[in-house]
Amino acid sequence: MTEKERKGLDRVREIYQDRAHRAKELKAEGKQVMGYLCLYPVLEMLTAVDLAPYRILGDMEEPITKADACLPTVVCPFIRSALDLGLKGKYDFLDGVVMAHICDVGEKTSHIWRTYLNPSYFYFIDTPHTVHKAAQQQLKEQLKDFKKTLESFTGRELSLDKLKQAIKTYNRQRALVRELYDLRKPDPPLISGAETLQVMVALMSIPVDEGIDLLRQVISEVKEGKNGPPKKPARLLVWGSIIDNTALIRMIEELEANVVIDDTCVGSRAYFPNVELTDDPLDGLVYRYLVGLKCPRTFRESVFGETKKDYIKDLESRFGYIKDYAKEWNVNGVILQSVRYCDIHGYEVPGLRDYLDHIGLPNIYLEHDYSEAALAPLRTRAQAFLEVIG
Repeated sequence: MTEKERKGLDRVREIYQDRAHRAKELKAEGKQVMGYLCLYPVLEMLTAVDLAPYRILGDMEEPITKADACLPTVVCPFIRSALDLGLKGKYDFLDGVVMAHICDVGEKTSHIWRTYLNPSYFYFIDTPHTVHKAAQQQLKEQLKDFKKTLESFTGRELSLDKLKQAIKTYNRQRALVRELYDLRKPDPPLISGAETLQVMVALMSIPVDEGIDLLRQVISEVKEGKNGPPKKPARLLVWGSIIDNTALIRMIEELEANVVIDDTCVGSRAYFPNVELTDDPLDGLVYRYLVGLKCPRTFRESVFGETKKDYIKDLESRFGYIKDYAKEWNVNGVILQSVRYCDIHGYEVPGLRDYLDHIGLPNIYLEHDYSEAALAPLRTRAQAFLEVIG
């Protein structure tokens, strides 16, 4: 079977195993490929000027050898890994990069990337960390400037019509991702958590129109398939910082569990919120990327008070969507996981565990250092947890 004939999950696995291959093909065909880090660069604006967005990820299997000259070892190992790959030339095919203020380490790394790698195009979106109206207006003004730099770099106009069309295209892709996730609601699910993660990584490695075609193929194949995951006692939600390698999910699913829903940035968090079609498309984009994305790097309006009742009310306002996920996907346990030194997720864990305890969902917190070698002790803890809820 030739590369072009491969479809569905075979094509997904092919892209997952060699993420850069398609991007390099596009570059050879004259397409400009724009790298981006995390969720907050606005992909619709890149696509509207005919750039191919490509998400910068790390590599759990690649030892970090160069990034330690630029970043201390006591910071996020994922960010260190991504920078390490850049310093090793693994992202040399990119025509430029767009970064955002995802966290303090991510912000510093963005400027280190610019200094050491000197990309032909670089833009840093100083994404606000609050969601009130002034913050939304601040982000909108930044996107206006971002638009000008994209037009200057590409020599193409970023018109309102092109931007609206790009928004509609991405919303179609997001709808298909939600449809794919719906296939994990039956018991047993029709597709595993590890396979779903491979799909998500593949989508972040190819242009949006190709991603739409790929999703349609995968959904059709999964619906018709007879070799889905077996029924298992535990139906889990996995929450936390980035998971871009299937090793952790495979480890969990090799036990008596199916991972049926996630809340991570290479999963539902990246794709579930749509962009509202507003008269000025920047308004819809600002709301989606600042308010709609449910990442703990953003502070929500607090309703916290001095009583226990107020505390639970505050937790409900922050984490109520997780209760909805648990109900829709019939979840009976939650694994909270985070890479070591990820402050934004680590600080969220105590409140989230209190909330899960309040609504009666068993949970466990696992911390790892973004390497496959670190998974063995986590397996023992996960197995003990599953025995408790099984």
